[in-house]
Amino acid sequence: MTMFMVVVGVLVTGLTVSPVFANAAPHEKRPNPKQEVEVLEEQWRVAQLAGDIATMDKMLSDDYIGISMTGEVDTKAQQLRRVMDRRLMLSKIELSDMKVKLVGAVAIVTSRARVEGTNDGVSVMGTYRYTRIYRHLTTGRWEITSFEATREHRHRSEAKDEAPAAAMQPGSGQNE
Repeated sequence: MTMFMVVVGVLVTGLTVSPVFANAAPHEKRPNPKQEVEVLEEQWRVAQLAGDIATMDKMLSDDYIGISMTGEVDTKAQQLRRVMDRRLMLSKIELSDMKVKLVGAVAIVTSRARVEGTNDGVSVMGTYRYTRIYRHLTTGRWEITSFEATREHRHRSEAKDEAPAAAMQPGSGQNE
């Protein structure tokens, strides 16, 4: 088993960097913090699609504050409840243009997300830009402390091309 597979296995299953890396020999590379956060972004994406409350609970800090794509402000408990009650259901999340910026013990992730699903029964289909903030704890674990999403504005030509499809889907949210 390669060191990379061990690192990915540790990150995906435990959300922590193994203490082994803290005492690793000089020739053994510690995981790159940016790569750790990129792995966590994928883990969060998969958890959202699966409605995996247990994973989401582990990943969110107790003082988490999120601003949703509809402008709703949620605490950790509120966010988890929305997923548990199936008020927020995402069926597609395609990420692109991801950037991770490290500032001390904080990782700031910006990305573009093509999303499909519903929020309180209303379609949230569209492209969004988001910022997610992770805090690195002294235990080696990263946790999500903040999130904000903003809908991207489409160019007129894109809106014109999509208008007939949106008109055929009641409550699609395309014209909001």
